[in-house]
Amino acid sequence: MKWLIRFTVLAALLGIAAAQIKQVAKTNAEIRQEIIKQSIASYKGTCPCPYSVDRAGRMCGRRSAYSKPGGASPICYQKDVTPKMVVDYRKRNSR
Repeated sequence: MKWLIRFTVLAALLGIAAAQIKQVAKTNAEIRQEIIKQSIASYKGTCPCPYSVDRAGRMCGRRSAYSKPGGASPICYQKDVTPKMVVDYRKRNSR
C-alpha cells in the first residue's frame, strides 16, 4: 500500500513539474528570431535577405528584397524587430 501512495505522490509531482516547464515564456531574443523566421517564410521569392541563398546556391546579397527599396520588406535582422512587434507577438501567442 505504501508503494501505491508513493507512486501517486510521485506522479502528481511529475505532472506539476511538466506543467511548469510548459509555462516557461520565450525570451525577447527567441521571439525576435521567431518573427524573423516567420517573415522570411512568408516571402514568396528566393532572396528575402542578403544572407539568403538563391536556387543556384549563391548568396543573394544586394539582389535580396531586403536590399532593394520599395516592394517587399522582409525582416532579416534582430535590429529590424521593434519592441512593439515583440509585445504584439506575446499578445497573439499568450495562453
